[in-house]
Amino acid sequence: MIRDITIGQYYPVESKLHSLDPRVKLVCTIFYILSLFLFNNYYGYLVAGVFLIFVIAQSKVPVSFIFRGLKAVIMLLLVTVVFNLFLTPGEPIWQFGILKISEEGIHFAVKMAIRLIFLIIGSSLMTFTTTPNHLTDGLERLLGPLKKIKVPVHEISMMMSIALRFIPILLEETDKIMKAQMARGADFENGNMIDRAKNLVPLLVPLFVSAFRRANDLAMAMEARCYNGGEGRTKMKPLKYHKNDYVAYMIFIFYIAIIFVIRMVL
Repeated sequence: MIRDITIGQYYPVESKLHSLDPRVKLVCTIFYILSLFLFNNYYGYLVAGVFLIFVIAQSKVPVSFIFRGLKAVIMLLLVTVVFNLFLTPGEPIWQFGILKISEEGIHFAVKMAIRLIFLIIGSSLMTFTTTPNHLTDGLERLLGPLKKIKVPVHEISMMMSIALRFIPILLEETDKIMKAQMARGADFENGNMIDRAKNLVPLLVPLFVSAFRRANDLAMAMEARCYNGGEGRTKMKPLKYHKNDYVAYMIFIFYIAIIFVIRMVL
């Protein structure tokens, strides 16, 4: 299960999506997620799905790698589908006691599941195709105007970058600790919920110790290099928009225009 978590991982490959400015990917990802809530019919999901397939093809990230990340949230998807299936009001087509399934519940559960899948894949593509350093630079440039009201933009961007960088590191550390504990007879899969929670203690304690040690090492390394925040710092590779970035914006605007047409007409 640990290896199925792909959140925060970067997939190194040459593609048009990898070469885009991180600001383009950040803006488009945010508005793509918002666009999923602008419609409530299958035509909108079809357009969003076609657009997502086009982006996946441009990213050159293997589909198996993308869908592997969905295994980590399959329980969330199931809980969401079940709650919407049984709790959505409507004319029941099946009923057993207080449990009932309506046609409206089926449609709403399917739409919610598709929306969550698109949201997870769409946001994951940004981290698959953008390094943490580029994400930090892009986020800092986008939030640049907030510096005028004394918002610590550089520090916020740095914290997000470090968090994204630590996700795959901690997952790898968790996998190593689990294998070591299982070799000593630990059982993380059998037993009831209380027994499983107790069995996690030998895993969580060394994991937290390792996380604090890594954080301390990083802080000492930053201090040794005289890191003092964003004031007066320059970029070795400053961000600049290129032709492909403007083309990407135009394609995305065309997608948003179609979504608004579907919202207004259908």
